[in-house]
Amino acid sequence: MPSGAASEDMTFNATARALDGDTVAADFRLLGVDAFERRQLCEKNGACWACGKAAQDLAARTLRDANAEIRLSSRSSYGRPVATVTVGGRDLGEIMIAAGLAVPQPQYLRADPARAAKYAAAFRDAQHRRAGAFEGRWTEPAAWRRGERPACER
Repeated sequence: MPSGAASEDMTFNATARALDGDTVAADFRLLGVDAFERRQLCEKNGACWACGKAAQDLAARTLRDANAEIRLSSRSSYGRPVATVTVGGRDLGEIMIAAGLAVPQPQYLRADPARAAKYAAAFRDAQHRRAGAFEGRWTEPAAWRRGERPACER
């Protein structure tokens, strides 16, 4: 924050964990994005591949490369705060969708039609390029959480 700028304290409830004695990490979900779950598998060429681990790895690499601007929303999802994250001027949700490792959730972006349009365009482009999971068969992350699995995982 620039010096002399007014700051406003913000409070939110989150599940937190201690990384060490004076560093705490809090979990939140990306607004308008549903990425493949860490243990989720997708199908490519008749075999399973770890699309969820690929999503986690991409997010970790992106966050490791620069400071993240986190803008909290007043919403919550699965009991966690929801936020948008910008890294190096790029929207993390859009990065994940463009890589074919997440799907947009436009129902949560009604108040932000510009972001909803960017996410939809990134999704169409990822499908067209057959990026990430779109190279083969995949299950929506929400359906996977409910127990639906691709044929290669059964």
